[in-house]
Amino acid sequence: MTGASEELQRSALREVLEILKDMPSLSKPPEIGHKVHRIVRARTGDPDPYREAKAQSTHEALELLPWMRHIVDGVPDPLEAAARLSIAGNIIDAIPGRQYNLRDEVRRVLDQPLAVGDVEALRDSLREADWVLYLADNAGETVCDRPLIEAMALPVKYAVKGAPVANDATMDDALAAGVDQSAEVVSTGSDAPGTLLETCSPAFQRLYADAPLIIAKGQANYECLSEAGPRVFFLLQAKCPVLARDLNVLAGSTVLRQGGGLEERPLHGEEL
Repeated sequence: MTGASEELQRSALREVLEILKDMPSLSKPPEIGHKVHRIVRARTGDPDPYREAKAQSTHEALELLPWMRHIVDGVPDPLEAAARLSIAGNIIDAIPGRQYNLRDEVRRVLDQPLAVGDVEALRDSLREADWVLYLADNAGETVCDRPLIEAMALPVKYAVKGAPVANDATMDDALAAGVDQSAEVVSTGSDAPGTLLETCSPAFQRLYADAPLIIAKGQANYECLSEAGPRVFFLLQAKCPVLARDLNVLAGSTVLRQGGGLEERPLHGEEL
């Protein structure tokens, strides 16, 4: 994607293999991806190899936004329909050889049952929350998040990467998608895939700790936060067999899942 010579590709690959050799066996995929993408960007001198793919994905999704909003306006349960649209957008990925048609994907996700569908739990949590932290995934997918942001009818802080990594959305990508029209766009301060909290800025870590309800989009966020507790809701498609096994669903399934596990939430303010 960067146009690197074969010699440079081999050099970068050798460096990646050296890092993989020393990574702990229980490392999360985003922890590995964080190191790999930093090597590629550093060795090629290209800070954002996915810029053209991200712009194209955003453009294609924006063309469908009026149609998606019309779908949400015409159903008895706008929240579930908007959540399904957001999940449909998770098909957007810049993986060589993977083809998709977003309009067809929207129809598929609207028609088939959710393999995990914690819609009522999300609805209940929205009634109790006074704002939402929304962890973005890929550029283009950001457009598909807009109907859900609007349907939740609460103030939303939409968190994007602090610097480019793969086709994950940055501030520029979110603004190009118009997300700022319905949410406050904030930065995680990190260039890691997913949300590796230890790589995020102190300001974002405080925001995450304070959030009463968190929407986490995509596989990488699930890999990072699957044990982060019931205030986190994961919206994704199980695009790989490893993740599908962990979710106990078939590959390709659509998922809206409330998090579990023991949550370690720092005490601060009056709680100290």
